Amino acid sequence: MSQLYDSTEPNVIDDEMVQKAIEEQYPEDIRTLVKSEGIDFKDVTELQLSFRNILQIDNLWQLENLTKLQLDNNVIEKIEALESLVHLVWLDLSFNNIEVIEGLDALVKLQDLSLYNNRISRIEHMDTLQELQIFSIGKNNLATLEDVIYLRRFKNLRTLNLTGNPLCQDEQYTLFVVAYLPDLVYLDFKLVRDTTREAAVLKYRDAMEPLEHEEAQALAQLEENQAKQEELEYHRTAFVEYLNGSFLFDDMFAEDTEAAKLAHLPEAGDLLQAYPKEFVSVCENLFNYGLKEYGKREAEVSDFYEGLNEALTANQQEGRTIILDFESRNKTRLDEIHDASSDDTAESKRAECKEDILQLSEALMTLEIQIADQLELLMDKNALVNALNMSHSIRLRKINKRESDILSNTYRWQALVTDKAFQDEIDRNRDRVREIIQYIDNLQEEVDNIEILELME
Repeated sequence: MSQLYDSTEPNVIDDEMVQKAIEEQYPEDIRTLVKSEGIDFKDVTELQLSFRNILQIDNLWQLENLTKLQLDNNVIEKIEALESLVHLVWLDLSFNNIEVIEGLDALVKLQDLSLYNNRISRIEHMDTLQELQIFSIGKNNLATLEDVIYLRRFKNLRTLNLTGNPLCQDEQYTLFVVAYLPDLVYLDFKLVRDTTREAAVLKYRDAMEPLEHEEAQALAQLEENQAKQEELEYHRTAFVEYLNGSFLFDDMFAEDTEAAKLAHLPEAGDLLQAYPKEFVSVCENLFNYGLKEYGKREAEVSDFYEGLNEALTANQQEGRTIILDFESRNKTRLDEIHDASSDDTAESKRAECKEDILQLSEALMTLEIQIADQLELLMDKNALVNALNMSHSIRLRKINKRESDILSNTYRWQALVTDKAFQDEIDRNRDRVREIIQYIDNLQEEVDNIEILELME
């Protein structure tokens, strides 16, 4: 169940090996061209490194878009250095010397995995491979049927090969695997028949019920935790996380040993009982207010971009109309220059054409200035100061730490939104101005270079 070392020195995957393997994948008639032009590793989606006496996996980080990788028939002892291959769908590590399943956490898109003919004694460390459909781990050292239960977490698994492992010698092997993996279509290269499924269900029904109940509870707990996490992320986005309850109050007094001494003060008992309720009430009011304000902010941002897009569209349409009108007039003038009966007439028409080009330039630039002026309203300092002062005054009655958190989050969010919008418009404006200038220059050059037909006799 292992590969023997060749007489040659075992290899570590290096850049030279990867480069050579990629070149070999091309037809011979274009291989020379590929070598001369070079290969961008980011464009490589498949790589075959079979039969190369590889001992250690390394130097694959540049192949970030790889979807298929063949490392079979080598002497690899450890699965490693695959973290960057996040798009990998197909991985063949068969016929190696691997003892432990590991190093696969980043391969969340993996659908087909072969670990056939290695030295593996336990199925483990594959939790993130939720897209797995085909798994071959035959001819290893798997000895206990219970190892198969681990594979129940892969809801898309349809093809499994375990043949050649010690556990296959158990007389209940087939029924056990089919019972615990009821969605399998193929087991050990054979179609799972309905009669086999029925026999498996009948034999292991009593054993399956507590397992299925336990899994259902675990799934419900997982879904509950995910829902809580999603809710928490939503609260974080609104800058009000942990304000919907006593979380902040509990955290404030968790390490406050001096607070307990207040209970011994005269008439402090009633205050100590009322204070937590009032504090939590304030937190919950702030929480509800924050969610409401978050909804308003989202709506305002959406309205802003909708208005901006409408303005840009209208601006572009007006610009196109101006250009179309100009080009219609300009074609007529160019024809008049071309057909002019004298140099004086041609120069007169040429002057009119240049004047029209200048007017076109002014009209297009005016449209761009209008857009720029509208966007500058977003960056108006007085408006920002007023908004920040109002925000600050609303939060003065809140505790200092939460006030600081909310303000810093609000300022950061506001800066990100306004800076991005402003920078995007600056970039768009610059590109548009360059286009206008280039267009005007081309028109000027066309006018200057047009030839006059010889006068007809």
